[in-house]
Order: sequence, then C-alpha cells, then structure tokens
Amino acid sequence: MRCASCPQFSALIHNLPMATRTSPAYSEASIRVLKGLEPVQQRPGMYTSTVNPLHVIQEVIDNSADEALAGHARRIAVTLHADGSVSVQDDGRGIPIGVHPDEGVPVVELVFTQLHAGGKFDKLDAGAAYRFSGGLHGVGVSVTNALAARLEVEVHRDGQAATLAFKDGAPVHALQTRALGRGEWKSGTRVRAWPDAKYFDSVQLPHAELLHLLRSKAVLLAGLEVTLLVEKTGETQSWRYDQGLRGYLGEALGEMGVLVEFEGEGQAGSQSEGFAVGEGAAWCVAFSAEGSVLRESYVNLIPTPAGGTHEAGLREGMFQAVKGFIELHSLLPKGVKLLPEDVFSRASFVLSTKVLDPQFQGQMKERLNSRDAVRLVAGFVRPALELWMSQHVEQGKALAELVIAQAQNRQRAAQKVEKRKGSGMAVLPGKLTDCESRDTARNELFLVEGDSAGGSAKMGRDKEYQAVLPLRGKVLNSWEVDRDRLFANQEIHDMAVAIGLDPHGLDDAVDFGQLRYGKICILSDADVDGSHIQVLLLTLFFRHFPQLVARGHVYVARPPLFRVDAPARGKKPAAKLYALDEGELQAILDRLRKDGVKEAGWSVSRFKGLGEMSAEQLWETTLNPDTRRLLPVQLGRAGEAATTALFVQLMGKGEAQARRELMEAFGDRVAVDV
Repeated sequence: MRCASCPQFSALIHNLPMATRTSPAYSEASIRVLKGLEPVQQRPGMYTSTVNPLHVIQEVIDNSADEALAGHARRIAVTLHADGSVSVQDDGRGIPIGVHPDEGVPVVELVFTQLHAGGKFDKLDAGAAYRFSGGLHGVGVSVTNALAARLEVEVHRDGQAATLAFKDGAPVHALQTRALGRGEWKSGTRVRAWPDAKYFDSVQLPHAELLHLLRSKAVLLAGLEVTLLVEKTGETQSWRYDQGLRGYLGEALGEMGVLVEFEGEGQAGSQSEGFAVGEGAAWCVAFSAEGSVLRESYVNLIPTPAGGTHEAGLREGMFQAVKGFIELHSLLPKGVKLLPEDVFSRASFVLSTKVLDPQFQGQMKERLNSRDAVRLVAGFVRPALELWMSQHVEQGKALAELVIAQAQNRQRAAQKVEKRKGSGMAVLPGKLTDCESRDTARNELFLVEGDSAGGSAKMGRDKEYQAVLPLRGKVLNSWEVDRDRLFANQEIHDMAVAIGLDPHGLDDAVDFGQLRYGKICILSDADVDGSHIQVLLLTLFFRHFPQLVARGHVYVARPPLFRVDAPARGKKPAAKLYALDEGELQAILDRLRKDGVKEAGWSVSRFKGLGEMSAEQLWETTLNPDTRRLLPVQLGRAGEAATTALFVQLMGKGEAQARRELMEAFGDRVAVDV
C-alpha cells in the first residue's frame, strides 16, 4: 500500500529489499552525481510518459504554439517521416543562435542540452520574450533530446541558417551557419527527432491523439494554420479555424440535441485588481439533456485533460449565475437545494485560459494548480452568463429547468440509499460531526488528529457533504489484533460505526449499501508524528477493511507544512503561499527571488500542527476539492503478498530486531524531521 505523504513509511515499503539483511560497502565512491541530461535518461518516467513519445513531441509542438501565442508564427507543420522520426517546423522568430553571455555556448545548443534552460522565466518583465506560455516547469525540449537516438535542429533568423545535430542527447558537431539562399523560409525553427525505442513501450505515436492535439492548436489560435503530413501514405491534413470555439464544439457534439449554448471571453486590463494585463479566458458551453458530454480545457494552449483550478472557476461562475437567475425568477421548487454539479453535470465545454505564471501538477502539465485561476475564470464567466441569460430569458428558463431536474434526480437517488440502510443502524458516535447530504458517492469523512484540529476542520468544512471525526491520541496498532477484539478500542469502534461497515477480509461478502461515505480521508499533521498516525490508520484499513482500499475509498489529505507571507509583486497583490515540504518551500522562495522580492521581504511560518491553522486556511489548503491535494491509497507494485510481508516486518510485535537492522542499513535514505 502506498501513500506519498508518509516519507518514512513509503521509503521502506518501496525501496527496501525483502531478503537482504546486510548492506554492501557504502563509501564516498558510492555517491554518483548525474549531470546534464543523465537524470532524464536514468529515470525517464519522472519527466514524461514512457508509454509512447507523444508527450516529448508535444514539447516541440508547444514551443511552436508559444511562438504563435506571442504573435510571431502563423504556420506549424508536422511531418511523420517514413523512418520513424517526427519533425515540427514553424515560421516564428527562431531560437537565438548566438553565444549565451554566461554559459559560453550557443543558445540553441543550451536549450537542447540543459534542463531548466529557456526563455520563459522572465514573464513579469515588460520586454520578456514570452508573456504567456505553457508553464515554467523548465524541462521542455531538453527532455525530447535526452530521449531521442538522434535530434536535428535548423534555425532561420537574421539572414542565416544554423544547423545542429545531437546523438543520445550530446552534440555531434559544433553549430554550423550559412547565409540563407533565395526562396528559403526566412525565419523559424525546424526540429526533427528520432525517439529512442529503449525509453518507450512503443515508438508509434497514437494517431488519434496527435490529430486532436494539432486540431486543438488551430482552434485555440484563430488564423493559425496547422498541417500534418504522413510520408508513408502521402496523407496530408490541415486545420485553420476562423469560427472560434463555438464551431469546434458544435462539430465535436455532432447531432446531439443541444438545449442551450453560449460563448464568451474576457481579459484583464490595466485596472484589473490582482491580475496581469492579458490574463483571462475564452469559453464555449453547450447544455444537453442526454448523451455524453465533451469537456476540454487548455492553459496557454497546453491541454489539461485532468482539469484543474480553471475548470473549477468555470463551474463556480456558471453555478452562481444560474442560481441567481433561478432565484430572481422564483423557479426553484420547495425542498430542492441546488449544488454546483447540478449545473455542471450536463455541460459540454471548451475552455481556453491565459495565465501569466501557471503552476501545473507534474511535468506533463495535465492539471492546473494555480489557485488564482478559480477567481480569474469565475470573475469573467459569471457576469457574462448573467448578462446572456437576462437577454435570452426563455433559453435561461430552459437551462434552469434542466438544472432543477438534475437536482431533483440527485435528491431522489440519495433518499433511496437512506431507505436501504435505515433500520438497525448503530447509534453514531457523539464526537462525529456528520454532513447533511445522504449521497454516499459525494460524501467525505475526515479522520482528524486531535480535538483541536477537529475543531478547525468542523468550522472550515463544507457541512453539506463533509463530515469530521476527531481521533484522540495515537491509534492502536491493529496488525496483530483479532478482529473480534477490535471494538474493545473506542477509536476503532467509532470509526467503524461512522463508516457504516464492520471489519472484514478481502474475500468476505460486504454490503457496501451500508457505506456512508464515498471518501474516507486521513487528515493528520504534516510532520513525523502525523506520518506515524497515517501509518497506523493505513495498517487498520489494510488489515481489517481491505475492500475499502481495493475499491478506492481510502485517501490521505496532504496539509502544508509551511506558509510564506509574500509581499505585493508588480501587478500581483500580497499573498499567503503554502508549501507541502522543504522542496516546495524552496521552489516558492526561488520564484519570489525571480520576481524581484528581497530576502527580507517575505516571512516563513512552520505549522506545528493542524490545530494552528484557522478554519479558512484549512479549507483553502486541505478541504476545498478545487485546491486541495488528496491522494488515493492503493496497493503498491509489489502486490498483496509482498505488501503483507512488509506490514508484518514493519508493524509486527516480534520484528524489533529486523526493524533495527533495516534502520541501520537504510536509515540514511530517510529525511529526519526533528
């Protein structure tokens, strides 16, 4: 079983060999420093998907798209060559080919051979090369080069053509330049890469996903022409959209009956508080009563298939506008309560957001984590939809009827569940602060460390669907406790009654109709004591409630360990920034330094426990589904048998000597928090 928020536990679970009881020689010579692109080549899965090379090719395409987003490119051409290589060419400004003033090598060589090298770090500068681009994670085409058997780049700019080739990430020869000939394209960049098969399950690009990616670039950038040539078949496809998002969404939905459709856009101006000039969003939303829904979102042209805070802003803006319209026209039947999902459940949309400094989750940028994006998108969507519904009252009422019907269906489903588990229910523990909803799939139970933290969680939660059960002291180590003796422990008894299920085995017949919460979330301090409590609770669930784990009902919440009070920076107002650990703290401080904040300009606070956090802070960082980090608990790669053996070794009462040997041999791998 794994949980990334327990560093000591997960390090032992995943890294320690089961059979080894002695450590090999460990000396100064054992330490190896990975340089250049070696970290990517040693652990490619940390930087990209190793299923196929689509993401590393997308990095090249995104660079060309960023040129178009900045207004310097009008064409992007992608070619799938017969030899398995892929080339991407644009007519942008071209990568600079001169020598970097600090590094002493040509810039075009630098960006392909050095991680965290690029021209998108100084976005707050008035003369920045890129104001809006796909993020600052800083790996980009250097990862493409690292995982390519060969890569060639040709740059045209300033009347010159420059060429450079790489093999296994290293330059084959020095940069070569010549004068541009008559009839050659005047400016831009062409990159051709041969993905190395040893890094990927398959070097074949998924054709449908590539087509979707290229077409979306043309949709999101009106007037941009995107072409794809397949050399083996001679097939050529081209996209150029001038009709915008509405035409694209309509084409995708096809013959599906659309009840209501609206589109809009908004950009921050010089008077917009808290946002940079140009930040904003464009969207098209279509509501239908049945059928599948289409949902696509982008940040600076980067697709975000896992959604994120910009989609949360769209949902919030739409909910507030529709709710206000229903209240204004007195359309809501008695006893019906609207929720955001009632508005969102039948919505298809395409959302394109521009964020100056986007913060993504992971190197593949599939989910946006920037908290300000909620307010940014909602601030434009809500007034636009309110105005549209006031101008189209009949369509507004049709949308209101659809939303109310969704709310009524949801409430009826919840009532059926309540009847099924009504009689014979045990009396709920008195310290449980329950939620109002009876929708099991939506409800969440937070198992909180201590009464103090439980008080903050009770005040900060959404009482509609979030329940809180405080736990006093360290939970019993239940690994060797017989199942029929578990209820002698009051804390375990209260948890079982609150959850609605009795302890069981992996093969037992369990009535999940009695389950009261779809998510059971362990919420403890971000320090070592909190990790210990997480381990004890994970032991309980793996040993005595294994089907909860197998069905994906158990989660671990990750509260921050640090808070940084940052001063105002340019157009950005003063803000409170939260860091999960030392690594995230350092990243925040590095970003503040890049923004020009002096060392004494910020203050760092370390939370001693959840009880120190106010209800508002706990909601914003840990409870709010739009901004929190909630990790699902699953069996590790080793499988059930190996995981059970590890639990015996780590939690068994007779394993003290084995644990001592493990700590002596591998304790240096774990960061101690004292």
